[in-house]
Amino acid sequence: MLKIEIDGREVEVAHGSTVMDATNKLGIYVPHFCYHKKLSIAANCRMCLVEVEKAPKPLPACATPVTDGMKVKTASGLAKKAQNSVMEFLLINHPLDCPICDQGGECQLQDLAVGYGGSSSRFQEDKRVVLHKDIGPLVAAEEMSRCIQCTRCVRFGQEVAGVMELGMIGRGEHAEIVAFVGQSVDSELSGNMIDICPVGALTSKPFRYSARTWELARRKSVSPHDGLGSNLVIQVKQNKVMRVLPLDNEEINECWLSDKDRFSYEALNSEERLTAPMVKKNGQWETTDWQFALEFAIRGLKDFGVLASPHSTLEELYLAGKLGGPADFRLRHSDFSGDGKRKGIPWLGMPIADLGKLDRVLVVGSFLRKDHPLIAQRLRQAAKRGAQIHVLHSVDDDWLMKIASKKVVAPSEILSALGSFAEVLKAGKNSAILLGNFAQQHPQAAAIHAAAQAIGVKVGFLGEAANSVGGYVAGLPAGGGLLEIKNKKSLLLLNIDPALDCAAPIPAGKFIVNLTSFKSDVGDVLLPIGPFTETQGTFVSTEGRAQGFHAAVRPLGDARPAWKVLRVLGTMLGLPGFEFETAEQVRDACLAGRDISKLLSNEISEIKANQPSVSGIQRIADVPIYFADPLARRSPPLQKTRDAWAPRAWMNSKLMQSLGVQAGGLVLVKQAGGSGTGEAGLTAALDDKLPDNCVRVSAGHPATAALGAMFGALTLEKITAKQAA
Repeated sequence: MLKIEIDGREVEVAHGSTVMDATNKLGIYVPHFCYHKKLSIAANCRMCLVEVEKAPKPLPACATPVTDGMKVKTASGLAKKAQNSVMEFLLINHPLDCPICDQGGECQLQDLAVGYGGSSSRFQEDKRVVLHKDIGPLVAAEEMSRCIQCTRCVRFGQEVAGVMELGMIGRGEHAEIVAFVGQSVDSELSGNMIDICPVGALTSKPFRYSARTWELARRKSVSPHDGLGSNLVIQVKQNKVMRVLPLDNEEINECWLSDKDRFSYEALNSEERLTAPMVKKNGQWETTDWQFALEFAIRGLKDFGVLASPHSTLEELYLAGKLGGPADFRLRHSDFSGDGKRKGIPWLGMPIADLGKLDRVLVVGSFLRKDHPLIAQRLRQAAKRGAQIHVLHSVDDDWLMKIASKKVVAPSEILSALGSFAEVLKAGKNSAILLGNFAQQHPQAAAIHAAAQAIGVKVGFLGEAANSVGGYVAGLPAGGGLLEIKNKKSLLLLNIDPALDCAAPIPAGKFIVNLTSFKSDVGDVLLPIGPFTETQGTFVSTEGRAQGFHAAVRPLGDARPAWKVLRVLGTMLGLPGFEFETAEQVRDACLAGRDISKLLSNEISEIKANQPSVSGIQRIADVPIYFADPLARRSPPLQKTRDAWAPRAWMNSKLMQSLGVQAGGLVLVKQAGGSGTGEAGLTAALDDKLPDNCVRVSAGHPATAALGAMFGALTLEKITAKQAA
């Protein structure tokens, strides 16, 4: 350890620390713009100049390494003069548009100008002008004249998101931040550039000109999307969610958010919101009141099952499981042979923060960047520190990190290929196998789990949704789960789009009660429920952490929290155990003194694998990041991104040649067991990294909803120009 004196106070820091590290440890603030705790040192703003004993001139605190016995003054006359001079230079070309700037009230430059800026400027020449840039539907670069070239956004892309989408061109007064020619910013983490921009150069395009920061009330919450449980700050004005920002939590999401977490709120006030109960009469929807709708629902709920979204709260899932019929939340799973053979609830197998401590990782069956953006970011940092990342999957997507080895095989070969990684994993000191969404949805999911366990290293599950662990804690699956639900005469749906959120289509002819936040044509009764911002509840993350949250706004229209609707339905069905007044009472009843950590286990009994019979072309189905749940797929800005483009039929050149099609041509994709026609007309696209006799066709999208299960055989036919016409 090195000893350093700062402003007369002594502190010990590790070798390699900077003066900025030492001041942070003491709680002494040094003004800065380019420095960020999660990014590399750039030292290009010079705002953090401090006086160092025996140094001939002020030195930047962010880039000056500590030496033993060093004495530093952060607020001496020399340091203050240097800091004031830097501020004067920064303000020379900065536009005087604070009254109209979207960053006003939360601008780092504005704040520091008060303490370090002069009362007037000596600069008399014209200020420079930088033209605005269109870099996509999420991040606005409309006022780049405000940019102070701190390069935080550039470094974020390179170091955290893993892809350099912005860069600096020009020199001196001609320097400016640009995207690559003709390119937009498409990273699934791009919104973080808005947060780290210290001025109003990069702002939120959906939020622009909608509110001032001082008008907004702030509410803590938890993301309902992937299994990470990212901590949120929901900002509200007049009972409307205006913006979502990250709440720092180093153990979970650090200071970042995925774009899905950040921008899906735009769906909350869309025209598609269901604000009143509706019943279907003679094939037509009619608005009604709650009493009639509930009575109508109860009359139809005979011999019923419950399909609940894993994005629902713990309280909602618990009450759904108590309604008497079989209930399940594993909507996209296709193999249930592991039920009764697992020792406990499948989970990540370690705290989220420990992912960065692994030295060898095998990720099996995961579209990692899109399924779990912030877990991908943690593994990216681990790879930079020397961890070996190995991949077993049916596609070869770019994870924007160094990959030690990979095997890309057909879905039917995932299980047999798993053992080939045993030797390299056992050679590590801290190795783990992480099973992704694709592996958990696989027809041999239980056998893959058992085979991973047999290798003898840690096994973890990357939770698909906010309550992929919480669903088990809530007591689901109940009464035989999905296998029994298929045979029921009626269904209760909780927070799902059945055509998009299930592994296979729901058989027609059932009476359906649909608890949903959005208008739908599915069902006989629509009961409006509030999304996560309009209810109180709990999410249990993939690491087994239970996080409670409160409603940020009141329910829209006549919508009600789903746990209250389920409570009333249970009471009207004459069932005991539904006498709850608060969400806390439901949570307490669900947990009933149980310690969640003691319920978690990835141990499984030996599974006899059934080799699936495969004939024809195998389907590889991903769920696009912005179609993974009802909120994301109804957010207008997310639906304008590259990741929301319509699905295509991806195949290698060998398969294309056999079909006689070219990239950009049309193909008719057919699958047995689908709904309606069981087919979809798609554009063919070339991906020579795909295995032979496999075609990648996304699930969870309206364009492919008529197809059958996410795994299985497809037939493809070329669509001629005449047929297309």
